[in-house]
Amino acid sequence: MITVTDLVDSLGAGFLRTVVPAGDRAVHDVALAEPGDTVGQPGELVLGVGVTDRAAALALLEQAAEATAAGLVLKGDVAHDPRVIRAVRRLAGPALVELQPHTSWAHVVWLLRGVIDRAFAPDTGILGTPGPHTDLFALADKAAEIIDAPVTIEDAQSRVLAYSARQDTTDPARVSTIVGRRVPPETLTHFRASGVFRRLARSSDPVWTPAGPGGILPRLIVPVRAGGEWLGSIWAVVKSPVPPERVRALGDVASVLALHLLRLRAEADIARRVSAGQLRTALREGTVPVREPGAATALPAGPWRVVAFGSVRGTGTAGEPRAAGGTGTAGVAEDVRRQLDLWESVARRFGWHQPLLADLDGLLFALVTERPPGAQRTTPGTPADAGAGTLDWLRRVLTEIRSHDPGLYAAAGRPAHSPDQLPRSTAEAVELHRLIGTGRVPLARGAGTVLMEDAWDTVVVERARTALGTDTCLLGGPLAALRAHDEEHGTPYLATLAAWLDHFGDPQSAARLLRIHPNTLRYRLRKLEEVAPVDLSSPRLRLALRLQLAALGEVPPPGEVPGS
Repeated sequence: MITVTDLVDSLGAGFLRTVVPAGDRAVHDVALAEPGDTVGQPGELVLGVGVTDRAAALALLEQAAEATAAGLVLKGDVAHDPRVIRAVRRLAGPALVELQPHTSWAHVVWLLRGVIDRAFAPDTGILGTPGPHTDLFALADKAAEIIDAPVTIEDAQSRVLAYSARQDTTDPARVSTIVGRRVPPETLTHFRASGVFRRLARSSDPVWTPAGPGGILPRLIVPVRAGGEWLGSIWAVVKSPVPPERVRALGDVASVLALHLLRLRAEADIARRVSAGQLRTALREGTVPVREPGAATALPAGPWRVVAFGSVRGTGTAGEPRAAGGTGTAGVAEDVRRQLDLWESVARRFGWHQPLLADLDGLLFALVTERPPGAQRTTPGTPADAGAGTLDWLRRVLTEIRSHDPGLYAAAGRPAHSPDQLPRSTAEAVELHRLIGTGRVPLARGAGTVLMEDAWDTVVVERARTALGTDTCLLGGPLAALRAHDEEHGTPYLATLAAWLDHFGDPQSAARLLRIHPNTLRYRLRKLEEVAPVDLSSPRLRLALRLQLAALGEVPPPGEVPGS
């Protein structure tokens, strides 16, 4: 399922902008609506082509709302008309979206159609299917024909997207670029030092660079831009300056190329959103969607572990990891999106080319596979992507990246051997994440992956403490009287009892914890029994007392005991 928000975010603010959102309405198709036309199919994104006045917009809006359309796209001042906006809110949908002034309807229809088609075929690889990526090579050949020189098409991160068939007069840097699908670091350094990328990012003008060290030949670089955003560049290896008319023709190719790059980016983004949506459903409900009849499910072979990512750089008022993006809901959402981008980049860098990542209820999750007993494990010297997406892989990745950011961690629930066990593993990952954030489960030095099995004892106590609640003293026992005495007279009887219980009745160890003499400890035990007699010889009674003390949460840490 894709929503209006997904589509708008995928195409970017250079094309569409949401004026009034409408929740998570799913989009299934695009419909053109001329003035006077009748529209009406559930899930359609209605494009108000030719709608330029308030009356026509309101009439079209009424039809779209009656048909439960997903959204209505308008262009110009009518998209901001106060009466239109009030009508959208009164009808509680469809979403109202503005088409930016510089954008043509033909372009946006082509882009939307490609993105929606891609969303309903998420199992096809972008590189292996006909469409925009295949067209890039045809555009590269066309550019090479115009400029009479070898051409590569690169994105803003200097990754090679396509290249012309003709590469007969290239230099070693170009050969390395095509073979490695990325510009070599030393070549990037040369062009950065020449100010090439700074000019490409700021201007639409072509850039000419002379020959450089290491046999680098001259180049003509034409930036590819859309809506003011730099999307990529056309790079041509040329031996001499190019005539102006050919440069202008190459600029026309760049304009067409901009649409293809936008569509590619939108398709990749929408595919990620669809995958994340399927993963959210699996984590929350334990159901795995099947892509085609008889085809494999959207998940790899299990068993799986659900992992919650976090950081211990700071804690909020509830003791949980604080969102770097802000304190409100919007800030938390922004922080999760930033974490998602970060972890997707990390995962791809370490060989997990299709990472299973999704945000859910303000946290970022991954689904990794648990190697079954007897499975072959990765050995030293194997490729970096061997076992990518497994628990062992995650341990290695976290160990490496924590050398730069020691606050990062991953909290993993127990293995899920079938999809219906995924919600349980998710809940355990969340529980463990919170315990790490409050400091109740410390991170081992050099390690960032914590399994539920590693912290089971803390989890058991925390669950019991939560179940008991803070009114546990009302159940009976000596704690109510001891707490009242501590509050009235400043005595440390609760802390003394907790230390004695934690150290198996060993007065030496308990006294060291409280930083008092053992005789002082014995004296306090005698005095507290005068306040509230208790039989500490009973194991069940000792367990009940310790759980009550944990639930009260009033036992001060070592070194802060009153009266010590």
